[in-house]
Amino acid sequence: MLGWLRPFMAKVWKAPAKGLLRLGVTPNAVTVFGTVGAVAAALWFFPKGGFNLFTGTMVIMVFAFTDMLDGTMARLSGKASRFGAFLDSTLDRVADAAIFGSLAWGFIDVDRQTALAAFVCLAVGSFVPYARARAEGLGIEAKVGIAERADRLVVGGIAAVLVGLGLPLAILTYTLWALALAAAITVVQRGAVVARASRKDPTLSGPVAQRTTT
Repeated sequence: MLGWLRPFMAKVWKAPAKGLLRLGVTPNAVTVFGTVGAVAAALWFFPKGGFNLFTGTMVIMVFAFTDMLDGTMARLSGKASRFGAFLDSTLDRVADAAIFGSLAWGFIDVDRQTALAAFVCLAVGSFVPYARARAEGLGIEAKVGIAERADRLVVGGIAAVLVGLGLPLAILTYTLWALALAAAITVVQRGAVVARASRKDPTLSGPVAQRTTT
């Protein structure tokens, strides 16, 4: 849903990206820095609950901006690479695990439904990038879906901020359940894209066919 913002954000980050490149900072270094910061903030703030939900979300959002910054740096420097793409995608999964895992851990003795919702949101959300990656491994583009990673992080972050500011915990609980459902729908949407493409060309050959056994 937030994909339409990417061209605008790329323009916003152009100047900072150029500045970091002049200093000799690499896109991969920014990717690692952002992930370490987001993971540390999630593990430190979220398990404490209360106002820490607000503080933690704000800190994580600051580091989350690096997810757009590193891509802009890679394009401007001409250093976009397969390893950079792999690193970015893999570390996104690490950050997601820390964020939703910390929420689950923080609420496990406070409200089991919220803890379960965070865990389910993490589990189902992990299928979204897998579905796209598996489709692309088959030569099919599957970027569709109502809830990409950025969508889930923004909506979940807003709910966490509101609860951190004193609003009822139910806001976060039901938001997490809604995000899990939206992630499941996104996986189905991407599966439908693969199904349609497969009906047009159902055969597999070469390296792609060999990878279906893994």
